[in-house]
Amino acid sequence: MNGPWLVIIDPQRIFADPGSEWGSPMWPEAVANITALAAQHRGRTIITRWIPPEPGARVGSWQEYMAAWPFADRPADDPYFDLVDELADVEAMVLDAPTFGKWDVLAPVVGEAPELVVTGVSTDCCVISTVLPAADAGATITLVTDACAGSTPENHAAALQVMGLYPPQVTLTTAAEIGP
Repeated sequence: MNGPWLVIIDPQRIFADPGSEWGSPMWPEAVANITALAAQHRGRTIITRWIPPEPGARVGSWQEYMAAWPFADRPADDPYFDLVDELADVEAMVLDAPTFGKWDVLAPVVGEAPELVVTGVSTDCCVISTVLPAADAGATITLVTDACAGSTPENHAAALQVMGLYPPQVTLTTAAEIGP
């Protein structure tokens, strides 16, 4: 099967829970669009999960980062890192990484110079940290702006503005513009 890969970055409870320190207020709207896109990309969907770096593997700033966010310092199999219910049954390859950017785990799966439709959370952290290295590696990226959720609407807009500076490697669009 050919066509673009749908990449859903980190659709996990820790980012969707309104009570989480990392919960995105934009998540409910984004996940509705992600669910529709997943139905259009059966057989070519990848979901990533952020997991904390193991305590012994925390180099450099990861030590300070995890100390700054103790609520997230849990084992990788903690239910807070599970996929959200809306996407738990999506047929997808699930890739874990203890990094913001997911390009290093995506590249071996999607191959050289892939076409990617990117969605997920948080636009201003894990999404931008994945999109820019992917573009730099030659990927063609369609970033679905209303299928991404930022830490705040302002941070979401700022991240979109930065990624929008990378045409033709990165194209910003909406779920409706992709269509069924």
